[in-house]
Amino acid sequence: MSAETAMSTPRRRPPLFVIIWVAAGLAVVAAVIAIDATSHRPAAALPPKPAPALTLPSLRDPAQQVMLSAYQGRPVIVNFFASWCGPCQKETPLLARYYASTHGKVAIIGVDADDSAANAMKFLTAKGVGYPVGFESTPALSDAYGVSEIGIPETFFLDARHRIVKRVLGGVTAKSLNVGVALMDRTT
Repeated sequence: MSAETAMSTPRRRPPLFVIIWVAAGLAVVAAVIAIDATSHRPAAALPPKPAPALTLPSLRDPAQQVMLSAYQGRPVIVNFFASWCGPCQKETPLLARYYASTHGKVAIIGVDADDSAANAMKFLTAKGVGYPVGFESTPALSDAYGVSEIGIPETFFLDARHRIVKRVLGGVTAKSLNVGVALMDRTT
């Protein structure tokens, strides 16, 4: 075959499906390489988010305020609850016993949300709550904390700089309480 014949013979292109299969294969290989390369590196942890300010009238004495800022430099547990809430019936006595057993060393602030003050007071007395409780008459604080659409209870564990280090949706258990407290202490 002469040089002239080789230049004039048209080159055949591979069929379109072959091109697509090769491209798909290369994409899979590239994805596997990328996943493998990143799977050996630890994920960078996001810094804890600062907790919103909390100032509410005290449920026990509306002339007084329950304020997060009063616990500056101390870790705090913030618990959103209501007297009518089923999971709160179990959670609140657990928190009350924990607070009493630590002699207030671990600060807890209760936030009575979506409730009547009279029902909330009866509930606190019946459950033996000794920690401060603020009364939320509007959902502004719940919204600021991002209390879920699912509702209460929700509990936030704050470190000494009042950054949220753990959030528990639903009722707190002894295990989740201990894990949250450990995280509060670890980040201080």
